[in-house]
Amino acid sequence: MGISTVRGAFTKVSGAVEYDPADLSKTSVNVTIDATSVDTRVDARDSDLRSPNFFDVAKYPTLTFKSKLVESAGTGKLKITGDLTIHGVTKTVVLDVEGPSDPVKDRRGNLHMGASATTKCNRQDFGVSGAALMVGDEITITIDVELVKPAAAGH
Repeated sequence: MGISTVRGAFTKVSGAVEYDPADLSKTSVNVTIDATSVDTRVDARDSDLRSPNFFDVAKYPTLTFKSKLVESAGTGKLKITGDLTIHGVTKTVVLDVEGPSDPVKDRRGNLHMGASATTKCNRQDFGVSGAALMVGDEITITIDVELVKPAAAGH
């Protein structure tokens, strides 16, 4: 009803990150999100979000992000500019990234790093109209990721 913030998540996300801290021009991010996996912990609301009222997952089953430019935004921060596609509409957005963290090696030799990114967009810009009285136009997107670089073969 526009009274409080509703948080949700997409539970089926896949993608690839190429990260080169020495040369950010070689860094890229490509993500695909299964729109049917939206989860706000209220089944009726999730069904409405999947319907033609919002994401229309039968027609637009995925959301995607593909980076175009990665820049330093100061120590421990990046700005990633890329194309976000929702509801079949692609718009350029900028992700403000905290991280990646320093790498940590697990007992198998895999390297792990974490990062958190945020951006805001207007859902109307992507053709996601729905009930204006029920959902605000400005949507905050938060992405928390763990990057894993597998150990070299024979390690």
